[in-house]
Amino acid sequence: MKITVTGSLGNISKPLTEILTKAGHHVTVVSSSQDRAAEIGALGATPAIGLVTDTDFLTRAFTGADAVYVMVPPNLGAIEWKNYIAGIGQNYADAIKAAGINKVVHLSSIGAHLEDGTGPVTGIHRVEEIYNGLEGVAVKHLRAGFFYTNFYSNVDMVKHAGIIGSNFGADTPLVLVHPHDIAEAVAEELQSNFTGKSVRYVASDERTAGDVAKVLGAAIGKPELPWIEFSDADNIAGAIGAGLSEEIATNFTEMGVSARTGKMFEDYYQHRPVLGKIKLEDFAKEFAGAF
Repeated sequence: MKITVTGSLGNISKPLTEILTKAGHHVTVVSSSQDRAAEIGALGATPAIGLVTDTDFLTRAFTGADAVYVMVPPNLGAIEWKNYIAGIGQNYADAIKAAGINKVVHLSSIGAHLEDGTGPVTGIHRVEEIYNGLEGVAVKHLRAGFFYTNFYSNVDMVKHAGIIGSNFGADTPLVLVHPHDIAEAVAEELQSNFTGKSVRYVASDERTAGDVAKVLGAAIGKPELPWIEFSDADNIAGAIGAGLSEEIATNFTEMGVSARTGKMFEDYYQHRPVLGKIKLEDFAKEFAGAF
């Protein structure tokens, strides 16, 4: 198969590219960085260097592919973040139509069943709706849980304040996922024969926020590391203090509210998947190595 992968050599797209090239597929990897071209080539893939804001470029990158994996790259400098996410989704959709693609695997998110109230996931919900409007295109939305790797953003908090936390409490249930488990799921779907528009949840573990503090703390020699619940106002202020814009900080806090109330996970629990291989304790070893 000829497959185009977006997301450069990120936490999902790099292992995905490795899986696909080892399986004998012809893979094109979309990246905005010319510096990534040699590394992409070393994986046995073809680099396509350009911007996801350029629909003509995306059309060229998609043309000739039997299937495409699409994800909106993170952009913490975006203005009107939800609209930015939806806009990149629209660019992909326009390129999918122009290139005549009929099979798409989309990296979505847990909580994307909700129209609003989930911060950046609201933008991803809008992207799902855009792709669902593509006639004659089979689309699989992979709604991933909360990335383990997001906890790397808490390293400074743990080091300097001796705590970890967010605007939800230690007893809040979380659905967690490792990027490698997502890559496995994407590869499986790209090589399958799904039809129509459908959703698949992807998760590696189900734990509470308190479990996260306990397991990560034990791995870094801080077994008493507490999970602290911040007020929404303090969460926004802390994120701004860490260098995020008010727009981004407010969106992340809104997502935290959705987790706190449980709304983020309601649909997931009605369509629980078989969990992936990489558990919280496994990720804790990676976290300790980067701490």
